Amino acid sequence: MTSSPLFSSFKIKNLELDNRIVMAPMTRAFSPGGIPGENVADYYARRAGADVGLIVTEGTTIDRPGASDNPDYPNFHTEKALNGWKNVVEKVHASGGKIAPQLWHVGFTRKPGTGPHPEAQSDSPSGVTHTGKQFLPEPTQEDVADMIDAYAKAGGEAARLGFDCIEIHGAHGYLIDQFFWDVMNKREDKYGGGLTERASFAAEIVKSMRKAAGNDIPIIFRMSQWKQQQYDAKLAQTPAELEAFLSILVDAGVDIFHCSTRRFWEPEFDGSDLNFAGWAKKVSGVPTITVGSVGLNTDFVTTLVKQADAGKRSLDDLYERLAREEFDLVAVGRALLQDPFWAQKVKNGRMDELEDYSPKARETLF
Repeated sequence: MTSSPLFSSFKIKNLELDNRIVMAPMTRAFSPGGIPGENVADYYARRAGADVGLIVTEGTTIDRPGASDNPDYPNFHTEKALNGWKNVVEKVHASGGKIAPQLWHVGFTRKPGTGPHPEAQSDSPSGVTHTGKQFLPEPTQEDVADMIDAYAKAGGEAARLGFDCIEIHGAHGYLIDQFFWDVMNKREDKYGGGLTERASFAAEIVKSMRKAAGNDIPIIFRMSQWKQQQYDAKLAQTPAELEAFLSILVDAGVDIFHCSTRRFWEPEFDGSDLNFAGWAKKVSGVPTITVGSVGLNTDFVTTLVKQADAGKRSLDDLYERLAREEFDLVAVGRALLQDPFWAQKVKNGRMDELEDYSPKARETLF
């Protein structure tokens, strides 16, 4: 059995984990009508029972008509959807696991006429696309306030349903990240301006969610420099810019940053081998989750977009970084998607049993 720090305990507020492994959120579109069914509960419970410390669910959409572009993405509103999530929580807890919902709004990535409410208008910071085109009128401050309230309401429901923590999806070019990004946020009010001013929308979400969910439940904030619209985008060009940006979110009440990169071993800034999670922890002073091709040698874009297999990659450098406390938790995505027993095999030193990842099998993986 491995003595890796990956299998040491972790505690923050009311969250106590047996190890440092986090199941990364992975969109699956297996919830017809937005309602997570028994198959979804079984999918998460199977991994909870196989030594995954914390599960972060696939993105689940807040109560805004334009929040989703697919009717099979799970919702985090309506009585039926919330009852479905209650069943998920109960099954994960019965299997010995801990779980957080990832609260999501796709924003302006939604094409007109798609999703469960095809008649709805897509939300955005300014009505401007990532190409700079003014496609819709800029939302009013009242519209923005309603978006914030929808996130807060979802956070309150998460606490009521018994989730162990909450993750806000603020990455990958979706709604919150669009407010961060100067390419899409052209507002001239309190939600626009420089990077720290553009963080105001997210900060108000965190503050409102904290009020709705209580002080004891940890709030995780998932963020990324890259955008699905532009993989080489960077919000913060320097560590000093990153520090100023993250301080807004820490002051608002973020407990953990989930720092999304495509390959966790790549340095974030010149002159240091610290990755994004390493820098976020260094400048913010709060725990971080690293993620990005853990256990695999090919990033997710290549595997999921180009439908290419990914081979196994050594975990030695991951162990070294975790041992020197560069980050605190490790999110594993595709490796856990394909093999629900991945964490158990790593824990017991059964590395020869780990599998390559094949996206062709994705639709049948539970």
